[in-house]
Amino acid sequence: MLAVLFVGAFVSFLNNSLLNVALPSIMVDLDVDYSTVQWLATGYMLVSGVLIPASAFLIRRFSNRTLFITSMAIFTLGTAMAALAPNFGLLLTGRMVQAAGSSVMGPLLMNVMLVAFPREKRGAAMGIFGLVMITAPAIGPTLSGFIVEYYDWRVLFIMILPLAVISLGLAVWKLGNVMQTDKTATIDFASVILSTFGFGGLLYGVSTASSAGWDDPIVLTTLIVGAVSLVIFVVRQLKLDEPLLDLRVYKYPMFTLASIIAVVNSVAMFSGMILTPAYVQNVRGISPLDSGLMMLPGAIIMGIMSPITGKLFDRFGPRLLAIIGLVITAISTYELSTLQIDSSYLYIISIYTTRMLGMSMVMMPIMTNGLNQLPTRLNPHGTAVNNTAQQVAGSIGTAVLVSIMNYVTTKEGESLMSKVDPATLTEQSMGLLGQQALLAGIQYSFLVALVMNIIALVLAFFLKRVDVSPAALRKLEEENQVETTK
Repeated sequence: MLAVLFVGAFVSFLNNSLLNVALPSIMVDLDVDYSTVQWLATGYMLVSGVLIPASAFLIRRFSNRTLFITSMAIFTLGTAMAALAPNFGLLLTGRMVQAAGSSVMGPLLMNVMLVAFPREKRGAAMGIFGLVMITAPAIGPTLSGFIVEYYDWRVLFIMILPLAVISLGLAVWKLGNVMQTDKTATIDFASVILSTFGFGGLLYGVSTASSAGWDDPIVLTTLIVGAVSLVIFVVRQLKLDEPLLDLRVYKYPMFTLASIIAVVNSVAMFSGMILTPAYVQNVRGISPLDSGLMMLPGAIIMGIMSPITGKLFDRFGPRLLAIIGLVITAISTYELSTLQIDSSYLYIISIYTTRMLGMSMVMMPIMTNGLNQLPTRLNPHGTAVNNTAQQVAGSIGTAVLVSIMNYVTTKEGESLMSKVDPATLTEQSMGLLGQQALLAGIQYSFLVALVMNIIALVLAFFLKRVDVSPAALRKLEEENQVETTK
């Protein structure tokens, strides 16, 4: 049963990052501009960000079999629509249908893992989950770069389609139910609306800010609407007896600490996946395919290390792993901030791979430790909160770092141009100045990421291993029962 869920989740997570490298090819093939084609990524992110908060209700209300089969059927339909799309409008529709189907996959699989394994063995189990959650998006750019280089971009969807059909067929044939459902669970539609405007506004605002600018009226409007809606959403969740997203999970200190560190780690990881290719392709002049291949060793390392760190967590707890991992991440992030125009291919690969090694030691151990502190009733809300926080923070953090990169690049370009006699400029020298300016922007952005990384490292010293002994678990469930009754 877990194998069926893993196949579905892997296909879903792989799809998240598969299209980014192909956007320029799609733009030319379907005759749309960059701001339009970007909606294939932005729209997917928006739909996921809006639906993930509702996953806690869906997981409580419906059986895991029904929910997985429905989600995979929707995802398969969206994939088929995108593969056969004759125009951009249908391609975008298919992409958003894909997002609607895949948004619940991560929270659902994580909840099944929490139920299927006792707390003292969750580390190894969640390590296997990390293999899917982290590795699939990491290999997406490499696979996409290869396909775009040698084949048509539609192959990206055609390749996913049979995997989705197989996963759906296996689910119908083999998937059983392991989670209890609550048929009396209800959904607060006002919270759904607030969540849509809140998370949707923020995600749309930050995703367009890096290109349109933070002072763009549309960006400012969507950010303000999103922020106001999110504040009202939070206040409402704290007052409701049956909230859409139970934010009372943050009263458990290890969950809160894990959530903060995971958010910072997500920003560092996703921003690195954007800044590093920008350096490799635009500063070093390496092709998209070779750029994707450069990131492959890091993805492989994360895949290998995820089950290992899960087992190490079961034995040593989260603090040692998180500290070692964040120290490795900090050192490698600093090294990335010192890259030069002539840095060697092998050096770039080694630093990026080392950074991914450090991150692989942090994410799943701290998340598992945080979830271990929650009573069983709050597991769906804990996973929904984690996924939502990482989705929103990863998007915002990446947009901020890209904006910083663009700002520093512009200022450095103006400074370099002021020192050069315009009469002596050639096309080659202009290109070199542009590379130097972009390099300065990338270096500065990695320094900002380093500061965030150091903050996470300081917080890691406060991590404590959650007591998962039978006596502690009985006490936790009894306290939760008393609170629920009140």
